[in-house]
Amino acid sequence: MTFWILVTLMALTVAALLALSMLRARAAAEPAAAYDLRVYRDQLAGVDRDLARGVIDAADAERIRTEISRRILAADTQMRAEAEGAGQSRRKVGLAALVGAVVIVGGTMTLYSRLGAPGYGDLPLQLRLDIAQANRTDRPGQAEAEARVPPQPALQLEPGYADLLEKLRDTVAQRPDDIQGHMLLAQHEANTGNFQAAYAAKGRVIALLQGDASPQDFTEQAELMIRAAGGYVSPEAEAVLFEALRRDPEYGPARYYWGTMLAQIGRPDLAFNTWARTLQTAPAGTAWGQAIRDQIGELAMRAGVNDYTPPAPPADTASLPGPRREDVEAASEMDAETRAEMIRGMVTRLSTRLATEGGTPQEWGRLIGALAVLGETDRARAILEEARQVYGESADALVLIESAAQKAGLGE
Repeated sequence: MTFWILVTLMALTVAALLALSMLRARAAAEPAAAYDLRVYRDQLAGVDRDLARGVIDAADAERIRTEISRRILAADTQMRAEAEGAGQSRRKVGLAALVGAVVIVGGTMTLYSRLGAPGYGDLPLQLRLDIAQANRTDRPGQAEAEARVPPQPALQLEPGYADLLEKLRDTVAQRPDDIQGHMLLAQHEANTGNFQAAYAAKGRVIALLQGDASPQDFTEQAELMIRAAGGYVSPEAEAVLFEALRRDPEYGPARYYWGTMLAQIGRPDLAFNTWARTLQTAPAGTAWGQAIRDQIGELAMRAGVNDYTPPAPPADTASLPGPRREDVEAASEMDAETRAEMIRGMVTRLSTRLATEGGTPQEWGRLIGALAVLGETDRARAILEEARQVYGESADALVLIESAAQKAGLGE
């Protein structure tokens, strides 16, 4: 209640000052007829002086006096009329001041009720820290968060791909200890938007790897859990991220999601510090690095940092879309038909994009390597020749492409 009283008094004070300024301006304003009267009286006195000096004769002096007197009477009549209207004008100014006061007070209350936080108490630093800790401790779990996500329309899969996915599910179900199978299943479940099944498969991969699971493995599982929860970092996802950072405290993707979690619980200060340090070494072209770069400005403002400027992105590209050589080789445990179809699907998508939209030298090199693993050596050589033509004037790009060709066994 004290807040509202103070706000009302401040608004009334502003309105009173505006009204006083308007009234003073009106009172200080001199009628135009008053100035005319002074001029005419000066002219009348000048006629007598001119007559005394002999500049004009008596007849001209009388004629001029008559004309000036007529003008004095007209100006006096006008000034009287303005004086009679001054009362009405003063009332209008008062009414305008009253309307202004109502608008200022009412507008202030309306804006604050919509944009402010009526009834919200003060938030000293320690109380904010306590609230953030409570948010972290009491926030919803993974299952609850997934239940809150609006249902998404099912993806329309090509019949051939849908059949292959079903075969992969059946194969993995029959071979529960097949690490490569679970890795493929996690990837393709994620491709179809089935993130719950994807992070379950990834969790099985981590369990089978036992102590050999990498920070990337844990981060990928956490990312799938976060996507399943609609972008929310649950306590379960936080625990998985913790395992990734315990193995590598500087692992960029894990640090990105860790900062996201800190921002969600109300600690933008810690989130900003995490992202700012991560961005210093973020390779160009990574999705997580770009996500930090896009959001850190707003986060800095929330953290109270007003002079932050993100570092310039590195020149080289480290993370690329499309099939990696490891992805291709990971399918080696599957039957030949399933493996070939899945790998060719990935290769075809990358090949089509490079042909229509272009790409980086690293992407061309990745396509060459994937084709070589598939045994399509002639096609790999054709892609290699095309890449050489595309980047014929870039020595750095050719070094990357030739290196990929050497790894693929296409060196000449």
